[in-house]
Amino acid sequence: MKIYTRTGDGGASSLYSGERRPKDDAVFAALGDVDEVNSVIGLAREHARQVDPGLAGQLEEIQSRLFDVGSAVATPLPSSSEHKLQRTVFSTRHTQQLEQWIDGMTGQLPPLTQFILPSGGLASASLHMARSVCRRAERAVVPLTRGGTTDAAVAVYLNRLSDYLFTAARYAALKAGEPETVWVKATPDAPAQ
Repeated sequence: MKIYTRTGDGGASSLYSGERRPKDDAVFAALGDVDEVNSVIGLAREHARQVDPGLAGQLEEIQSRLFDVGSAVATPLPSSSEHKLQRTVFSTRHTQQLEQWIDGMTGQLPPLTQFILPSGGLASASLHMARSVCRRAERAVVPLTRGGTTDAAVAVYLNRLSDYLFTAARYAALKAGEPETVWVKATPDAPAQ
C-alpha cells in the first residue's frame, strides 16, 4: 500500500464523514493542532520514561485519546451519518481520568506560590511545550464546538489536558530532582542621574 494517494494535491481533503473540504478549513486546522500536540507529547513521553515509567504510561494513554479527539473533530456532527457518529463518540470519562491523575500528582507536589518558567529538566520542559501546543489545539477546537460541529466534550478534554500537562511538568521536575525556575519580574529602569 502506498502512503501517498494524490487526492489532496488540489488543496482539498476528505473528512471521516466522506465530505471533502479545503485543506485550510477550520476542521483541518484543528486536526493539525491536535496532531501536533500528540507529537509533542510523544517527545515528552520519551523523556518521561527516564524519570517515571508510570508518567510515561499515562502519556501513552493520552496519545491514544488524542486520536479519538481527532476522529471526533474529523466527523462533523451536522454532516455525518449516525453510523460514523457512533464510531467517534467521545466520553467524558476520559476527562475524569485526567482529573484523577492531576489529583494524584498534585498531592505529591509542593504548593505553587509563584509563577514558574518552563524548566525542570528535559521531561518537564517537554511537557510544558506540550501544554502550550495543547492550548493552541483547544483554541482551534472551541469554535467548532461553539458552532455545533464538534462535541463539546472534546474541548473540555483539551482544556483539562493542558491542566494535566502543567501538573505533569511539575511532577517530572520533582521526580528528576530538577529545580523549577521561578519567574523574576523586570524592575523599572532607574532614573537617569
